[in-house]
Amino acid sequence: MRITPLTAHIGAAVEDVDITAPLDETTRTSLRAALCRRAVLVFRNQALTDAQQVTFTKALGPLEPTIPSDPIGDGGPIGVLTNIDAEGHIIPPDDKRVLYAVANTLWHSDGAFRRVPLRGSVLAAKVIPPTGGDTEFASLTAPYALLPAARKTEIADLAVEHSMAHSRAQIAPDLMSEEFLNATPPVVHPLVRTVAETGERALLVGSYAGKIIGWPSEKGAELLRELLEWCTQPQFVYCHRWRTDDLLVYDNRCCLHRGRAWDRAAHARVLHRTTLAGDDSLKAQCPSSP
Repeated sequence: MRITPLTAHIGAAVEDVDITAPLDETTRTSLRAALCRRAVLVFRNQALTDAQQVTFTKALGPLEPTIPSDPIGDGGPIGVLTNIDAEGHIIPPDDKRVLYAVANTLWHSDGAFRRVPLRGSVLAAKVIPPTGGDTEFASLTAPYALLPAARKTEIADLAVEHSMAHSRAQIAPDLMSEEFLNATPPVVHPLVRTVAETGERALLVGSYAGKIIGWPSEKGAELLRELLEWCTQPQFVYCHRWRTDDLLVYDNRCCLHRGRAWDRAAHARVLHRTTLAGDDSLKAQCPSSP
């Protein structure tokens, strides 16, 4: 197995390994370590079934099921990100289901709106448009390390409220069902968190971050915007141009990501997602967390 960095700060290509077959312990350990260091792992030409994807995900850590009320999930292990309906037709771009998915074009960390954020995500490319539809990833550890000392001191003990509602409201009102709103109330997380395996510090910003606890709303929003712009500078970003049968694994603690636009009215794009469960370590890092 070869693991080759893709940029200075984020991303690595993994070659000469077949992840459709069960992984031995040495391979699992190497992949877990590489994921913590590089945040995004890219595997090409891996035509996995859903069952194989679930098995591979479990080799990296405990699996987190989808939320039953989430439009991309049904409570099972696989979330389907698609613009195709059950009859195989392309969903019109102005359909509420597509507008909900458009929020994925905002920078975010999967599951940051949960009381226990998701540790990681696994995306398998099933159908890819001929152009567009890339996914960009931005490091959250390298930008923190390069912050001025004064800014690190300023933000060291800050806590931030995150919510799914805040993210979706940036796209259009009333995108979320009442059931989904009730299932995803606002939560509070530290603005700076520690990655347990490496001891690195990472910023927790993105589209779910709505306000800084104890700060005036405008002042808090300005700081969150500044930090998001800092993290998403080109030097910290890896852009993945999808091919069919690509599989990506990314550590939500160490990076943000966003999908890029394509012609949704003309071309299908289908990704299957499994997720790695988080733990309660953030609660201990954030005294303001409920």
